[in-house]
Amino acid sequence: MLKVYTLSDLNQQDIARLCKRNVDEKKSIEIAVESIIHRVRSAGDVALIAYAKQFDGVNINCLYLDKPELERLTSTIREEEKQALYQAYLNIKKFHQSQLKQEDKVETMAGVTCWRESRAIDRVGLYIPGGTAVLPSTFLMLGVPAQIVGCKEIIVCSPPQKDGQVNAYIAYCAHLLGIDRIYLVGGAQAIAAMAYGTESIPKVDKIFGPGNQYVTKAKMLIQLNTQTAIDMPAGPSEVLVIADETANPIYVAADLLAQAEHGIDSQAILVSNSVDMIQKVNLEIEKQLVVLNRSDIAGKALKHSYAVLVSDLTQAMSFSNIYAPEHLILAVDCWSKIGPEIKNAGSVFMGHFTPESAGDYASGTNHTLPTSSFAKAYSGVSVDSFIKKITFQNITKEGIRNLGPTVQLLAELEGLDAHKNAVTVRLG
Repeated sequence: MLKVYTLSDLNQQDIARLCKRNVDEKKSIEIAVESIIHRVRSAGDVALIAYAKQFDGVNINCLYLDKPELERLTSTIREEEKQALYQAYLNIKKFHQSQLKQEDKVETMAGVTCWRESRAIDRVGLYIPGGTAVLPSTFLMLGVPAQIVGCKEIIVCSPPQKDGQVNAYIAYCAHLLGIDRIYLVGGAQAIAAMAYGTESIPKVDKIFGPGNQYVTKAKMLIQLNTQTAIDMPAGPSEVLVIADETANPIYVAADLLAQAEHGIDSQAILVSNSVDMIQKVNLEIEKQLVVLNRSDIAGKALKHSYAVLVSDLTQAMSFSNIYAPEHLILAVDCWSKIGPEIKNAGSVFMGHFTPESAGDYASGTNHTLPTSSFAKAYSGVSVDSFIKKITFQNITKEGIRNLGPTVQLLAELEGLDAHKNAVTVRLG
């Protein structure tokens, strides 16, 4: 059952503590990850093979699977499974293609024209988790926008399974995306390999993908210490459900458990203005939990999940904006009314018939999203994540006559004579 807090009984410090998650106060995760990064950087493939044995329990000689092996794995999938993945692929592609937009040129003054153009990032690295759950859906979420924008090289890392292969569904996603090689590397070591490069794995320009606390910490460390960028801090998954008296407790409990089963460090939060609703949801959680095949994992996640009783939906939204959830579900009839109050969330699911699972798999929106309150500053993965926007400008003779005196004066007041002279010689 979810522990229940009454918001009016909490002060600001209490709320701040309640909204903290995945805190590495003793730096144990950071120390372990720094060690992994250092070893991969110095030993390359040798370190990766050793970590496959240590962490994945697999002895491998080759760190990748090529097209023939991937095609063999793909042939083991049932036709209806292929069709489901293909439908998800089509929906994700349709939604992300709509994000491609050419910007207009702007004449800021006569003879001065400015504009932006997009360029794909040349080489991107995709991390596809494969710990307690294998996620071919993540492969589609990352691979589709990279494919759409035309990244020249897409490097894919995913942990090896016990047989030294990748999951057959991941192999089929590679087929859909036109990717012919998958590297058998997981965890923080995969992030390090893509950040620095090894004998087998090329160094990339930007790394994408969610993961556990070790993967997230590795991404944040390499962003600080290398010239490799990351998509965002995307760690253990979380959901916050705002449910009033119009909600269906069966649906709400199912949504909370769907998030809890991701991993023991996931978090599922219920916020409601109804004591009765919280009680009904707790009863439903108990009923539904026992029949789940991942009930042990979900049960552990629920131990650090909770419910918050609020006075009204305005207060509910205020708490949600402080928590800044990765996934926000509005299980209320008036979702269109309170929607504009949302300030901080990775992805929002509005109405009683919009489960977060739909966004995880096949509605079309991306499921790689900021966690741990990073939704206050980060967006989820999109087409924009895989491109750079470069500014351009062209100034004519008329333009330099119009703009030049302003630039000369501004350069003069900053004491930069060479800047001023670059204009003066043209005006002269």
